[in-house]
Amino acid sequence: MSDARKEAGIAPDHPLTARSAIDGVDEATWLDVIQRMDEVYSQLVSDEIALEQKNVELEESQQFIFSIMSAMSDVLLVCNEGGEIEETNAALCELVGRSDDQLHGMPVFALLADADSVERMKRFLADAQASRRGQASELNLVDAEGRPVPVDANLTPRFARNGRRAGTVVVGRPTAELKRAYHELREAHEALKRAQQQLLHSEKMASLGRLVAGVAHELNNPISFVLGNVHALKKYGERMGRYIDAVHAGVSGEALADLRERLRIEHALADLPSLIEGTVEGAQRTADIVNGLKRFSAMDTGSREAVDLNAVIDRALHWTGKGRAIPVELHWQPGEACIVQGSAGQLQQVVMNLLQNACDAAGTAGDAAGGTARLHIACAVEGDRVRMTLRDNGPGIPEQYLSRIFEPFFTTKPVGKGTGLGLSISYGIVEQHGGRLSARNHPEGGAEFTLDLPRSTDSPAST
Repeated sequence: MSDARKEAGIAPDHPLTARSAIDGVDEATWLDVIQRMDEVYSQLVSDEIALEQKNVELEESQQFIFSIMSAMSDVLLVCNEGGEIEETNAALCELVGRSDDQLHGMPVFALLADADSVERMKRFLADAQASRRGQASELNLVDAEGRPVPVDANLTPRFARNGRRAGTVVVGRPTAELKRAYHELREAHEALKRAQQQLLHSEKMASLGRLVAGVAHELNNPISFVLGNVHALKKYGERMGRYIDAVHAGVSGEALADLRERLRIEHALADLPSLIEGTVEGAQRTADIVNGLKRFSAMDTGSREAVDLNAVIDRALHWTGKGRAIPVELHWQPGEACIVQGSAGQLQQVVMNLLQNACDAAGTAGDAAGGTARLHIACAVEGDRVRMTLRDNGPGIPEQYLSRIFEPFFTTKPVGKGTGLGLSISYGIVEQHGGRLSARNHPEGGAEFTLDLPRSTDSPAST
């Protein structure tokens, strides 16, 4: 046996050996043929394995696409260029009350409820220049009970690999669902607006509560003055009554003169105008205080008017001064009129909030250093803007908190001393007025808040 036959493992009596001897073919040639056959077989096995793997991947891709189509809440159908349905999803089947097998091959026009919808679909199928971005159209489909269902649809052309128009993809959502979603969104928006308004009013009432002690003292003075005058008027009235009774009783002139002197009728008559004037003044002062409180505490109606920011600052200083527990050295001198367009009540709430925070910060610094709490307020017109700055001599704002102080519920005050809503609400109010509210640490120390609002050329209403 030759070395080649030994390497190939071919016995001397193997038919191949006999045939090669008969045909006169070289053994090396047959060995090469066998080797090639083995390589082809191995390649066939590898290709079969790869094909099986591709089939598995294809099935997974088909299952993935099917799961997506089944999960879609929007209706979907795919038709060829002649309008015959090739693919649908579960949402469409449920809407029209037909299975996928029943819909397959059906003309898409059979699902349309009116002639206008049919005409719109035909025009799109015939449009050779249809945009790849699709076209919005309202179609009326026939539901499972034969009723028309308006659908807000998007018609998109489908193209084959060679670029030829192959059909149309229709994706739509029943308009009733859109209307319901819009209605729910509108209700949620209204609820959010009500919650924001309630939150605004709650914070306003919290600010008002902090002023109760000072307001009580403010009311006590005119009320005490009125009460004193009323007591005097009561005494004078009793004297006048005794004197008039004597007149009606026919008492002699000499006795009347004596009674008039003893009752000090002349003094009472002379004192009556001043008592009445003082009583009216005290009552008016009380009414002004109450009206001021009502204006501040009332729910805002959202109306806008021309407002002098200087007057707002003066009123805010007046009310915050009533509830201040410690003395504050105030540096404030109103200048030219600073007219803005907005709600006087809301702007007063913003300024009062800033003042209260500044007083708290300055008071803390004053207590710690044994010094005096100071506030510096300025308000001026700068071009088409009105800018108010408020600076205290407190410890300032830690750098890590500067970017967070306007966040809701964020506060550096101890528990029970603040809600963390004041600055957040103030920021929102200023934004609604088209302005900006910002904070920084002043180079000379303390925190500085800047309120920037658009200037108005209107004249403020008298208050």
